[in-house]
Amino acid sequence: MTRDGIPATDGPLPPSANDATYNNGGHQNGYNHGVPANSSTKEQAAAIAVEAETAPSSASSRPRSYTFPDVCYKLRHKVQAFLAEEIPASEELLRNVQSQVRASVDVIDQALRRYSLDQVSLSYNGGKDCLVLLILILACLPACNEPTGDETNSTAKATTIPAPQSPASTAAAVPTTPIETFSTTPSSPSRSFQAIYIVPPDLFPEVDEFVDQSTADYQLDLARYPMAMRAALDAYLTDRPAVQAIFMGTRRTDPHAEFLTHFTPTDPGWPQLMRIHPVINWHYAEIWAFIRHFDVPFCSLYNRGFTSLGGTSDTRPNPVLAKTGADITASDENGSSTPTSFRPAYELMDDDEERLGRGR
Repeated sequence: MTRDGIPATDGPLPPSANDATYNNGGHQNGYNHGVPANSSTKEQAAAIAVEAETAPSSASSRPRSYTFPDVCYKLRHKVQAFLAEEIPASEELLRNVQSQVRASVDVIDQALRRYSLDQVSLSYNGGKDCLVLLILILACLPACNEPTGDETNSTAKATTIPAPQSPASTAAAVPTTPIETFSTTPSSPSRSFQAIYIVPPDLFPEVDEFVDQSTADYQLDLARYPMAMRAALDAYLTDRPAVQAIFMGTRRTDPHAEFLTHFTPTDPGWPQLMRIHPVINWHYAEIWAFIRHFDVPFCSLYNRGFTSLGGTSDTRPNPVLAKTGADITASDENGSSTPTSFRPAYELMDDDEERLGRGR
């Protein structure tokens, strides 16, 4: 165990031994329908886990026997189980994460009452912050209703339905009793959640691979735009004219984020959108505590000391995480020692040190 009770690993943990429902030649995709209803809270709270080192290199190579509602319901159960945990006072970090999750879920719920699913999207690039946001959004979808234009007096019709089961599930794998209210309107998560990926010109291959894999695992409707941000948003709104708001994984310590609120319109001169920031007040350590408590797979660069991901031209491992020792350093032409090995990103604790690996 490491500080604050977060389990020590070198990356995402493998799925639970119970998770055999979607087993593909030994590779489990982490949609843990095999966890029984009376399992421990920790098991129920384990997020979608894919073994990073053994996952198929192509997302399309893995047969899919689960549906998008399966994904959303499983994540909702896990988030609810985490919020129901009695976390001891000694684990202050996880207690803070619980509070942050509640605040973020409230913002997401407000947004899903204000906008239909056709009107809202997610800015997704495979980074840690938008990954946490993605999980929370999908966990909120089973309870969302089509907005009526009046957030305080919603009359959208909802019905109680059983949790979705894939054909591969056994009768005991998922509870068959009704567990949620689910809108009967088109806002029900029966289809993928739309997202935009603004692709940098100097993309890390590891980031591209993770975006592909996570897009398949979470069944995102992801549109890619390899262009500058403003041009990408213009093109996206041309392709998706119904979109009025975008969820963003921006946090307070990010550049130009100091005065952002949960709902902030874009600046004059930019494509007109409502920017929604559910994780704006999360701290760096809280992001990683969530990811590791839920065993969420993440980009492999984070295991190599990268703490903030940009492009290859402006991003390097965080020097604060450099290991020391003659066997893990190299000498440059001037005889100076350069670290060649770094501790994983989740060992960093200070918000102010997060971007020390970024060139700008």
